[in-house]
Amino acid sequence: MTELIDLSVEVTAGTPGPPSTSLTLEIEHHHRGPGFWQVSTARVMPIHLGTHIDTPLHVYADGGTTSDLTLDDIAGEAAVFDLAKGPSEAVTDTDLDKADPGLAAGQVAVLRTGWSDRMWGRFPEYYTTSPWLHESGARWLAERAPRAVVFDFFEEECARNHDFTSEEFVVHRILLGAGIYLVEHATNLGALLGHRTRVYPAFTRIGGIEGAHARLFAVVED
Repeated sequence: MTELIDLSVEVTAGTPGPPSTSLTLEIEHHHRGPGFWQVSTARVMPIHLGTHIDTPLHVYADGGTTSDLTLDDIAGEAAVFDLAKGPSEAVTDTDLDKADPGLAAGQVAVLRTGWSDRMWGRFPEYYTTSPWLHESGARWLAERAPRAVVFDFFEEECARNHDFTSEEFVVHRILLGAGIYLVEHATNLGALLGHRTRVYPAFTRIGGIEGAHARLFAVVED
């Protein structure tokens, strides 16, 4: 028996992106008559808004892009870490070691704190008071070589500020530098606990850039 589980947050007009850009989603509707006909355009649609993927170009000038990425590179069997973390708490290597479900190389590490379940839609607090991944946690993951890491929290501590530098983006640099893709702003990850699961970040094929929106979903097999 299999079940599809949606792990993507919803974005609507006015949903803000991270503090680094402070851009919000702007949608314009176009109509034509007689009768009803509608086509909508996103006048501003930040790539790093809502559920999305990151590729190495995000933090490395010579890094791989969305054109270099296939679904096989980023989808796979999930290893779900159940992490009890509250506002502004760090996820460390010790936390990951204790919660380790047996992460193996080539799997997808899924870090579940429940933060997006509680806080998505409450801005800017979702970003500014989120748990975050400590550098030690990023190195712990990189050593185990998953193909991707899925987060339901805003994992880069410095990114809650407007004036960080690229060198401070340590989690991204460690993981993307190791060829591990990132899937950010997932939700509903608790639904995966206790199940054999494969996760699929079905990303939009806009080529040559550092990230793409994704409809993240899981196939649960029991």
